[in-house]
Amino acid sequence: MNAQERSVCVYCASSQACDAVYHDVARQLGGILVQRGYSIIYGGGAVGSMGALADGAIAHGGKVTGVIPRFMMELEWGHRGLTELRTVEDMRVRKHVMLSESQGVVALPGGSGTLEELLEALTLKRLGLYTHAIVLVNTLNFFDGLIRLLEHSVSERFMDPRHLQMWQVVASPEEVPHALEHAPAWSAAAREFAAVR
Repeated sequence: MNAQERSVCVYCASSQACDAVYHDVARQLGGILVQRGYSIIYGGGAVGSMGALADGAIAHGGKVTGVIPRFMMELEWGHRGLTELRTVEDMRVRKHVMLSESQGVVALPGGSGTLEELLEALTLKRLGLYTHAIVLVNTLNFFDGLIRLLEHSVSERFMDPRHLQMWQVVASPEEVPHALEHAPAWSAAAREFAAVR
């Protein structure tokens, strides 16, 4: 990611019942990304890790764009303090906007929605349709099981060993900028080994 490409998509959760450390990490990440010159695009929520991420970025004067489906806005789930809160028709459009307007992805721990977003980003990267860095913040070893499953997919020859370079794993939000900026190069040439033969 070069200095002119500074928008990062962050996948994170809205749970308020999880361990507070997840919210703390999200808040720290928001501040760290802003201090390194990144803008943030995320799901637009006001609570849980989503709200903490946005609050951390806003506290440091950052640009934060939320993308939220119409039904969530009707439920008043949107964060009212963002630079921009964009309402879209549905979850599918939300995911497309967040990914297409970013030059990097950071995934924080979360539930099925967060994991679904992350796996779609990995799938698009495998197909050479998304070529930017994907970074997993492995707070409390949250992603260990998923990483083992993806590695198992490689060992069982559902994925190519080169696919292990599609993501980077860090232990703390402080490591995220370096991981974004030093991810292995990726291009549309990945299509040549997208299917395992």
